[in-house]
Amino acid sequence: MKPSYKALLDVYEEMVQLVAEYGRQYRVEYAKNAMIRLAQSYLVEAKWTLQNYKPSFEEFKANALPTCGYAMLAITSFVGMGDIVTPETFKWAASDPKIIQASTIICRFMDDVAEHKFKHRREDDCSAIECFMEEYGVTAQEAYDVFNKHVESAWKDVNQEFLKPTEMPTEVLNRSLNLARVMDVLYREGDGYTYVGKAAKGGITSLLIEPIAV
Repeated sequence: MKPSYKALLDVYEEMVQLVAEYGRQYRVEYAKNAMIRLAQSYLVEAKWTLQNYKPSFEEFKANALPTCGYAMLAITSFVGMGDIVTPETFKWAASDPKIIQASTIICRFMDDVAEHKFKHRREDDCSAIECFMEEYGVTAQEAYDVFNKHVESAWKDVNQEFLKPTEMPTEVLNRSLNLARVMDVLYREGDGYTYVGKAAKGGITSLLIEPIAV
């Protein structure tokens, strides 16, 4: 673990050097704190696995949402942006605003459904779907339906934030929107992350290689 930890610290040190000439070193501290919060959530999951502890669904969800990494990625993405990003941007992001919550739900729940459907998670790991099925006495398909409804609701929250983008500039909100779009491209028609098929390839091509002119 020490080599991994040292490598991670080196990444943040390099980030400081890259933004120093613009006087934006303060941004890296916010990124580091976001990574610390992510690591703490991973540690909770690891302890559950080692102790063979089965949390309630709500307990699992409270810890699992941060482990998708989207809050950390959104905050880290602000580090390299221009003057449109201020200390207030980072304070806003650290407060877990609606759009970051929504993108996190989209990521976590779509991934949970795909993992369970395609049996990617190890048997000794906690599964959100299994927790939900056991606690509420429902079938896997019923659990999938509930999770998918949460995803639909989260997309409504994302759209709502763009209808009246008063808290933050659109350029800032776009970071969380694009993270959510990644999940839609990869998981809309199966597990396009593990098994890259026509749907995922077509989506990536349309987004990055042959985008539609606007």
